[in-house]
This record gives sequence, structure tokens and C-alpha cells, in this order.
Amino acid sequence: MKLAALQWAHWPYYKQLMRTDKPIGTLLLLWPTLWALWLAAEGWPTLELIVIFSAGVFVMRSAGCVINDFADRKVDGAVARTQARPLAAGKVSAGEALSLFALLVVIAFFLVLLLNWQTLVLSFAALALAACYPFMKRYTHLPQVVLGAAFSWAIPMAYMARLETVPMQAWLLFIANLVWTVAYDTLYAMVDRDDDVKIGIKSTAVLFGRFDLAMVALLNTLFLAILVYIGYSAKLSWPYWLGLLVAALLLIRQLYLSRHRDRDACFAAFLNNHYVGMAIFIGLAISLF
Repeated sequence: MKLAALQWAHWPYYKQLMRTDKPIGTLLLLWPTLWALWLAAEGWPTLELIVIFSAGVFVMRSAGCVINDFADRKVDGAVARTQARPLAAGKVSAGEALSLFALLVVIAFFLVLLLNWQTLVLSFAALALAACYPFMKRYTHLPQVVLGAAFSWAIPMAYMARLETVPMQAWLLFIANLVWTVAYDTLYAMVDRDDDVKIGIKSTAVLFGRFDLAMVALLNTLFLAILVYIGYSAKLSWPYWLGLLVAALLLIRQLYLSRHRDRDACFAAFLNNHYVGMAIFIGLAISLF
């Protein structure tokens, strides 16, 4: 597949490919990145790091969406939720999508050049994870685990940028975010499960079957348990614990919303995870103020 020239007239479709109209993915990637920046700094990080990582989150999430649509261009038309996507609908070519992906990767590379060389080295793993995730659903029922690693890789990068090392705390936060991502993306996959089974797409929602919500509950419990340990070991104060309590209540509400496995309810439960990440960040930031 060859790259193709980007066309100005197609920018509305490129924006759809990058999901600029659907910021939920960016937010779910941003909150854990901010957790890591604040924990690594043991307080407020520099404005430079906040700007670089926030911009990097937007660019890499956009790149991930583009390569995802490229990978799914031949199956999206068979799924009710995705059949209107620009590639599936023939609004842009596969070559254009690859060119847009390449442009976004170049922008991300220039952003990471503003950081230390150790973080630059880690960024190559971030690119590999973002590029390979969309293809995993053809080979394994655990593509959500790869997505979790991709959505969590900014965590060790944030610690490396601030401390020039990646301590155990960073890897614990990485694992916590990974299992949380698997949990909420299972809810997301439950929206498409019937269509995915018909066309042979694999996911944790398909793998877990009737135990799907039980597994989501188990993963979220592990997620919260790790955050409790991090808070205890870092001696964080009461706002952090209040944030965790709010997050726990929101996660319980998600299970209630999706109890009948209705598509719209599962999607609403997925979207609610933005508030989980925000609650944890607010509590953490105030605790470290």
C-alpha cells in the first residue's frame, strides 16, 4: 500500500478519521498521563511537560484512530456503529489514511525531541503499540490488552521525562491503567459483540461471554487495589482517597448501567470512564498541592 497526497478538500474526513469530534479516547489517554506527571513530580510538574505530553496524547490518539480505521477498512461496513466511517464509506483512500498517519507520527516525533533522550527511546515502543493494536483483533481475543499497554505507555515516558528513570511506582501505575483499559474497552466491545461474532472479529467481550460483567468488575477491583497501594506507599492525603471513592462509585454505576447488556447502555458505561479518570486526577492533584 502506497502513501497518497493529502487533499485539502478531504480535511473534514481526515478530522473524522482522527476522531476530533469524539474526544473520549483522548481524555482516557490524558488522565493517566497526568496522574503520572503529578506523581513523578511529587507535586505540580513544569508547564513545559504538561504541554508536551498533552499535545502528544492528542496526536498519538489521533494516529491510533487513523491506523485503526485503515486496519478495519474492509470490515467496518459490516458493523452498524462504524459503517459510516470515511474509509468504509469510500470518502478517502487507504493511501491518504497512511499519509495522515505518517504526518501525525512525525509531529509526535518532533514533540518527543523536546524531551530527554531516554524518553525518546521509550517513544519507539509507544509507536509500535499504537501501530500493531488494530491488527490484533484478527489474531487474539485479547486486543484490549495491547490497547491497554498502548494507552499506558505514556506513564513510564512521563516518569522518564521527569526523573530520567522509571521507578516501581511507574510500573504499578502502568499495570493499574492497563487493567482499567481492558475493563472499559470490554464494555466498548460489548456494543459491537453481535456484529463482531458474525464477521470473525475477536475481543475480550467475545472471550468472556456471559462472564463479561464479572470480569469487568474483577479488573476494576484490581485497578482500584493498585491505586490504593500507590496512595498508601506515597502517603497521599485525604483528597486522593476521596477521589478514589468517587471513582469506585462510578465504576459500580457502570456495572448497573450495563447489567442488561443493552448496546446504548454499555456505550454510556464506557463513556463514564472519563469521569473516573478525572476524579482520580483531581484528588491526586489536590493531595499533592
